[in-house]
Amino acid sequence: MAFVKQVPSIISADPLGNPAEPSEYEEPADPGEASETRPFAIGADQHGQRLDRALATLLPEFSRSYIQQLMAAGLVMLQGRRASKPSAAVQAGERGSIELRPTPQSQAFKAEPMALQVVYEDEHLRVIDKPAGLVVHPAPGHWSGTLLNGLLALDAKAASMPRAGIVHRLDRDTSGLMVVARTRPAMDALVAKIAAREVKRQYLAVAHRSWTGPAARWVDAPIGRDPRNRLRMAVVDLERHPGKLARTHIELLGEADEVCLVRCTLETGRTHQIRVHMASIGHPLVGDALYGGAPAAGLSRQALHAFRLAFRHPITGVDHDFRSAPPDDLATSLTQWGLDYNRA
Repeated sequence: MAFVKQVPSIISADPLGNPAEPSEYEEPADPGEASETRPFAIGADQHGQRLDRALATLLPEFSRSYIQQLMAAGLVMLQGRRASKPSAAVQAGERGSIELRPTPQSQAFKAEPMALQVVYEDEHLRVIDKPAGLVVHPAPGHWSGTLLNGLLALDAKAASMPRAGIVHRLDRDTSGLMVVARTRPAMDALVAKIAAREVKRQYLAVAHRSWTGPAARWVDAPIGRDPRNRLRMAVVDLERHPGKLARTHIELLGEADEVCLVRCTLETGRTHQIRVHMASIGHPLVGDALYGGAPAAGLSRQALHAFRLAFRHPITGVDHDFRSAPPDDLATSLTQWGLDYNRA
């Protein structure tokens, strides 16, 4: 079946930068007009408490994590000395000050114009063809330059929507189709449809090694945080580790000497689901270093593309079936391997 791609509209913008790698600590912004120094006094009710807990009580509009960031940056004074240890016990009558600065997290939900490829839009929703390298939602290490920031710049109504209307995600280095709500009724209905498995999401993936086993198979294996590496997900035993049921249908489309091309259909939507399930059956994705893959044929990001998104419109009831051809990097690699993605 040939790929038919709807004529896209391109929203011109500043080019996307490469997102930074995650970090455990987000440096508060440089002081400026937004900086404010606020004095405080430890009362009898806070006597003996941890300093961060006491400050969170005295400054209830700020979270403990935010206060801890300010402490780590040396912006909290207690009895004339810098206080950087959140767990230090305080005593009634002690006085100090805290310099309040905006953090990257507090500034994350800002509009940032960027080039977004809009495959379809109406007054209720949009379908976006996300490029590889674009983070979907702000998170540690990625407080700006995300799809959410771009949506806020694209549509003024997005600011009134939870997560700017984002109802599902793709990994940073996964390319392809996403649906985004523009109204709250559409968002609530799309979330319900995804939960009820009424939104069809299919992916093209290139994995290491020639295919083994039947040409079509279900992988039904729960996924949770890898107990040996908290940065990864893994297939887990639910009797021993927390996790959620996960199910992926995998179909062989073609193979070469060292790789295979498969079509993956999600029945559930767990974090890194296809990447984890493919690795669990001995076929890690090309370029997916986190799960045992390696670069090949010029492809250094995981070889995963969300090529099909089909659903009944939550408001109009019209059936939609969107398809996206692989981006240039993946298409070039497929050509080198002699694999035909049009069979999908």
